[in-house]
Amino acid sequence: MSPRRLVPGTAAVLAAVLSLSAAELRPGHPRMFFNADTWPAVKARAEGPAKADLAKLLRKCDRYPSDPVCSGMGPVVFGEVKTASGTHRITAATPIPPVKEWGSQAAECALAWRFTGKPDYLAKAKRMLEVSAAAYLEAYRNGREVCWYSHSRILALCAYDWIFEALADAERRALILPLMQHVEDTQRRDLKIVRRNTGGVNTGFYGVESLPWYAGLAAAGDGICDDRAAKLLATGLARGLALLKFRDEGAGDDGALSSAVPGYCIGAYPWAHFNFLHTYRSAYGENLAPKYPGLALFPNWIHWTWIPNAYDPRRPFYCGFGDDPHLLNEMPTGLLGQHMAQYMLFWRDANPAAAGLAAAIRDRSPAANLASPWPVYPFLLDRTDDVRPTPAETLEKGTLHARHFENLGQFILRSGWTTNDTYCTFTAGAKLRMHKHHDENNFVIYHRGFLALDSGTRGVETDWNLKYYYAQSVAHNVVLIHKPGEELPAYWGPRYQGPEGKVNHGGMYDAVATPKAFETDGDFTYIASDATACYGRKCTEAVRQFVHLLPGVFVVYDRVGAADPSYRKEWLLHTQREPETVSTGLVRADCEGGRLFCETLLPEGASVAKVGGPGKAFWAGGRNWDVDARFLENARRTAEKAGHGPYFGDWRLEVAPPVPSADDRFLHVLTATDTSVGTPVAARRVSDADCDGVVLTVPDHVRGGVKGVLEATFRFRRTGSVGGDVRLVFRPADGSAEQVVARPLATALQPQAGILL
Repeated sequence: MSPRRLVPGTAAVLAAVLSLSAAELRPGHPRMFFNADTWPAVKARAEGPAKADLAKLLRKCDRYPSDPVCSGMGPVVFGEVKTASGTHRITAATPIPPVKEWGSQAAECALAWRFTGKPDYLAKAKRMLEVSAAAYLEAYRNGREVCWYSHSRILALCAYDWIFEALADAERRALILPLMQHVEDTQRRDLKIVRRNTGGVNTGFYGVESLPWYAGLAAAGDGICDDRAAKLLATGLARGLALLKFRDEGAGDDGALSSAVPGYCIGAYPWAHFNFLHTYRSAYGENLAPKYPGLALFPNWIHWTWIPNAYDPRRPFYCGFGDDPHLLNEMPTGLLGQHMAQYMLFWRDANPAAAGLAAAIRDRSPAANLASPWPVYPFLLDRTDDVRPTPAETLEKGTLHARHFENLGQFILRSGWTTNDTYCTFTAGAKLRMHKHHDENNFVIYHRGFLALDSGTRGVETDWNLKYYYAQSVAHNVVLIHKPGEELPAYWGPRYQGPEGKVNHGGMYDAVATPKAFETDGDFTYIASDATACYGRKCTEAVRQFVHLLPGVFVVYDRVGAADPSYRKEWLLHTQREPETVSTGLVRADCEGGRLFCETLLPEGASVAKVGGPGKAFWAGGRNWDVDARFLENARRTAEKAGHGPYFGDWRLEVAPPVPSADDRFLHVLTATDTSVGTPVAARRVSDADCDGVVLTVPDHVRGGVKGVLEATFRFRRTGSVGGDVRLVFRPADGSAEQVVARPLATALQPQAGILL
């Protein structure tokens, strides 16, 4: 299924809109997040379990001015900015400061008034709405966006809804009409607005596309602008349902949320569907969540992505995928507790297993600020709920060693669930590609440190590293095929006009690989993936077969064909520190407490070169794509404070065939271990007329709780259909009978679905 086919069909969405439109919109106010029937429970929570949150809210509101002033609504000045890359002119694509306005604070004061009845809070809320609505209109008159995000404007509309009962008719008109005008302006494509975020339902949906629903709820049926409100409400309802449908389908049967980059999918992305679910329930009286069961599975992806952090258990790692800055490669957990509480709230009855896993993740996350940036959340998300968390011992003793998240194009592999285990992410076949790089068949390996990693950094967005190195194939652990004069594939970021900016450094284009096989058991995990289409016409074959022999050995076999024998091929491995040559074809690289050995078995006579270090860390296309010096210094300080990182990948290995050839085979054995180990697993190449392979001899191997010696042979077909075979011979140290497994490698994808532990 292509990425575009995940976008909801118009007919299906319209049918759902018509069905739900038959339900009656609750008359009167409030009806956003709570209503007259549910308000007593919200207030009781504020006076009970969320008492501390109420006190914090009131302290904030007490400090707010009674006569707030907005600023920053003037036209955008297209000046210049200096970074490591040089002097760049600010363009319409460059981030700009948001308008200083008071929509969020108006919602806080509106809540404070509802909880306490104090007139000062009501007066502040009214004044904040008045000046903010004027600021929104002025900003658009000057051609600039209020903010990349819609949060504060949604909250301004909520504030109006929450204080509606206390307003005279003239006050209602004075507040809602400019707010409605602004929302209508945000939907006009004929207005040229700098940095307007029009991201739709297949993105984070936190720009202006999300505003009509809340404007419609704020004004519908009040006799002020009913026709305008009805149109916005219908538009917002259609988009909200399309959002739920897209995210439900995108989750598949494993769990996903529009992007595999945690900074997005466990950052602002979840708010879009949670807020729609909350406000639909408060306005129409129905919890829509059970109709979208795929959404409930998202905690499953977080559980599998989670790499325990030996430095700080409450700050887990993850693989550093896509548009992550690679500073600490830590999962952003500040909102994780809040998001998990939402999954518990909405799916506790429809999917108890998913709700229980969400509760377990919430409990091992840092203390969450439930109010950020939505002040009503602490009073909706009861911290004393009765959802039973999945027991920690159940999670830590899971026997499944790999999970295929089809729609994200991720295979997540692990030897176990502790800080001493080995973790790997293999990328292939994504249908959801938001913030994903040109990195099909890439792998990342972690064992007590990031041993094989994604390199580069998002850094300062006005630097060229973002577009010309970090997102390109050269920054990943893939194979390059260099075609002279090849154009650079597209990615976002500032444009460089020099000749180096037109060079594709052997990489891929905007296509995805086709996973061919996947299997996992207690001995090994095997993946086969065909990325031929990703390289365009320069490539006749790019197939990678990838084995994880538990606990820490990896076999990587690549079949690579170039359309022209003169096109140079390179097999890449990125490391944080400089690799050390141990012997011919064998190198090792350390990162913190981990060590990776890399042994090249094919091509015979291969050249193994090291690229990196000062002035060459981000080398591609004939130059180093520097990162801003201030960013690097801040990164150094952050890493020093954290005790690990940064993980920009300052070095890479380039393995190349000794002579040009149309077809080449690469065979590598990677041993992930700790720095106390001085030698890799013993590896011996084998071959016959049809196959290339390797025999691995692993001493002190544990199988079924028994220690012994494992001899593992993996063979891969050199040509023709993708496949091979495996033979495992385990000789127990206690003298009991040897155990033998001999069979073909899988030729299909092992199915997995739901919460599998």
